Amino acid sequence: MSDRRGKETHDDMWDSGTQGLITRIAVVAALAGLLFGFDTGVISGALDYIGDAFNLGDIGKSAVVSSVLLGAVVGSLVAMAIIDRIGRRRSLIASGAVFIVGSIASAVAPGVGALDIARLLLGVAIGISAVAAPMYITEIAPAARRGQLVSFFQLMITIGILVAYVNDEAFSSNGQWRWMLITGVAPAIVLLIGMRGLPESPRWFMLKGRDADARKVLEKVNPTEVESEMAEMRRGIDEEKTASFRALVQPVLRPALIVAVGLFIIQQFTGINTVIYYAPRIFKDAGFGAGSAAIWATVSVGVINVLATLGALALIDRVGRKPLLYTGLAGMAVSLSAIAVSSMLSSGGTITAADLVTVVAVWAFVAFFAISLGPIPWLMASELFPVGVRGKAASIATVVGWLGNLFISFTFLGLLDLIGESATFFSYAAVAVLGLVFVWFLVPETKGRTLEEIEEGFIARAKARLKD
Repeated sequence: MSDRRGKETHDDMWDSGTQGLITRIAVVAALAGLLFGFDTGVISGALDYIGDAFNLGDIGKSAVVSSVLLGAVVGSLVAMAIIDRIGRRRSLIASGAVFIVGSIASAVAPGVGALDIARLLLGVAIGISAVAAPMYITEIAPAARRGQLVSFFQLMITIGILVAYVNDEAFSSNGQWRWMLITGVAPAIVLLIGMRGLPESPRWFMLKGRDADARKVLEKVNPTEVESEMAEMRRGIDEEKTASFRALVQPVLRPALIVAVGLFIIQQFTGINTVIYYAPRIFKDAGFGAGSAAIWATVSVGVINVLATLGALALIDRVGRKPLLYTGLAGMAVSLSAIAVSSMLSSGGTITAADLVTVVAVWAFVAFFAISLGPIPWLMASELFPVGVRGKAASIATVVGWLGNLFISFTFLGLLDLIGESATFFSYAAVAVLGLVFVWFLVPETKGRTLEEIEEGFIARAKARLKD
């Protein structure tokens, strides 16, 4: 096989039109991430008002939060069935339409049951788009920019969360939670409009035997490497076209599945979504009071998340995936431990030095997450697998991630009551330490390598282990 890494030097020869098209594709597809972030983050500011409106306790509130996560599990399973059948682009368009229906239904819900169903529908849209968007970008982006472009998806998630927080504050004075929820219609419409005219993934065209269509796309997004790209994709697809779900659990592909699933488990069990969903509660416990003050403290989390993710975009294709994972997991372990210690020292009344430590530690935790476990699991789930099973594999990994998200989010408030805030965050810190061990031994570096090179390298290592 030719050394594609050397050929990446042609990237700087592309004209601005080619680079602009690739960037536009990545940004528009990543708008699905903005909807993802908005619909998961908006509930943090709306939850107390919804609880008052429907007279909900902790279990009822947890159900409202978790319904979208259950829907995301369903959506990821739906993605497994449709993403290789109808394509990455059409799957994104379908998710945008479901986002619109779910946003309207949640805003006009007459009772908590209807609200839970509407948020379940939003979760389905999130689950589909969380598989389709990173994969779509991965299969179009050049190797030298793939990490950065796929990380646009995570950047849009963080922007969506921040927009949700600001949106919550705008409507918090009168407790207008329905207006908080209906705002999600706007970015969904933008996604649908933006997807018009964008091409399908050339690898999906090749998978379907539509070589002429694949060539047309490559002539637009990678004009200097059309023939070599076609030959390399054809070789990989010929080898894997008949691959099935069963192939993923066979010894050759099992290591890649373990890596992808493991990264999503670590992502969720370090507790990031407890901060996203329950940030007002955390800051209220730290002495910031209820309502607007806690929401504004929560907005700071959104700002840090966006800024740190921008840093990840600048670094992920320069320093690589593994160094960012090491840095992020180590920083998260320290930050979570600091939150645990400061919670033991907090008075629960006026703001003390321990409360300020909690705030700074939450900021640090979010920043370290944003440069590592934020973008990298989504990226690697789309990088590690042959095209013939990529949709199935990414769906399985994200299903496990959503199940972890569902478990952590549903149990967080109960865990606080059962073992206390300090022990809860120490347990999350322990997961981050275990994550360092996992990355050291199992996660490969994929920086600067084509998808076919990654596939061949992973399979070769697996076959070598089998021979040993």
